[in-house]
Amino acid sequence: MSRIAPPDVSRIFDRFYRSDESRARKTGGSGLGLAIAKWIIENHGGHYEVVSRVEIGTRITLSFPGR
Repeated sequence: MSRIAPPDVSRIFDRFYRSDESRARKTGGSGLGLAIAKWIIENHGGHYEVVSRVEIGTRITLSFPGR
């Protein structure tokens, strides 16, 4: 289960941002994945929604327009 603290939710799509430095150090990653995903979503006319609840987990929904 992935948990993102409420104050971090607004920043998870920022370039190089990692919400939990100790966990990020163990798992690696540059902090660019979600920033790239956001760019792709927005440039294809889509949108995203993030719902995060402590002790429950985080859900990220991506939507793209149909052809």
